[in-house]
Amino acid sequence: MTQTQRLDPADTTTVSMLEVSNLDVYYGQSHILRNVELVVPQGKMVCLIGRNGVGKTTLLKTVMGLLNPRQGVIRLGGQNITRLRPDQRAKQGIGYVPQGREVIPRLTVFENLLLGLEARSGRGSSTRTVPDEIFELFPVLRTMLGRMGGDLSGGQQQQLAIARALMSSPRLLVLDEPTEGIQPSIILEIESAVRQIIKTHNISVLLVEQHLHFARQADIYYAMQKGAIVASGTTDELSNDVIQRFLAV
Repeated sequence: MTQTQRLDPADTTTVSMLEVSNLDVYYGQSHILRNVELVVPQGKMVCLIGRNGVGKTTLLKTVMGLLNPRQGVIRLGGQNITRLRPDQRAKQGIGYVPQGREVIPRLTVFENLLLGLEARSGRGSSTRTVPDEIFELFPVLRTMLGRMGGDLSGGQQQQLAIARALMSSPRLLVLDEPTEGIQPSIILEIESAVRQIIKTHNISVLLVEQHLHFARQADIYYAMQKGAIVASGTTDELSNDVIQRFLAV
C-alpha cells in the first residue's frame, strides 16, 4: 500500500456526486472487484489508473448497472442506485462512454446525437435538436451531421460518443479510456472539452485512462491492483514512483 492520501467516502467536508462503498463483484466464481471504495466529488474529475486487467472497466460497468455487485452500495447524489437498471441510472443523470465508443455505424451523426436525448425523459426538454454548446465543444461534428457514424475516424467517433452522452445533460460523466487509439491532436481537444464542461456545468467525471497527460488533468486519482483500490490522492501526488508501480508495463 502506498502512503498517499486516502479519500474517505464518509468525509462530509466535500459534496459527493458518486460514492462506491464496500463493492464486491464476481464473474461466475471469480472474485473481480474486492471491497472497492471510491468517491467522485461534485464538479471534480477522478481518474482511475492501473494496468490492463485489474478491474477498472468492471468497476465502470458496475457503476452503470451492467454488472450486479454481490456486496456493496453505489450512491449518486446521495441516492442509493445499487439495484437500478442501466436505463434508470441514465435517467438519474449518468452519461456513459464505453471503451470502443459504440457509435451506431448506420445512423448519421445527427441521429447518433439524438439517441442521447433518450436518457433525458422526465429531466429535461423533449426538443429534438442539438444545442449549440455541443458544437462549441466539438466543432467538427457540426460539419458532419449527415455522415454515417461508421464513416468517421476514431477520433471523430470518440468526440461523437462524448457529445451523445452530454446530450442527456448528465450530472456524472463516465469515460472508459477515451483516448485509446486516437491521434495526439484529438486527445488534446477531448481533454479541453472535458475540462470545459466541468468548469461551465459543474459536472463530475469518472475517467479510466492510461494516457498520462490526460490522467494528470484529473483532480483526484485512484490506483487499482488485482480488483482493489490500493492508493489514492490528488493528482499532484501522482509521482513517478506511483506511475511506475501502477501504469508502467
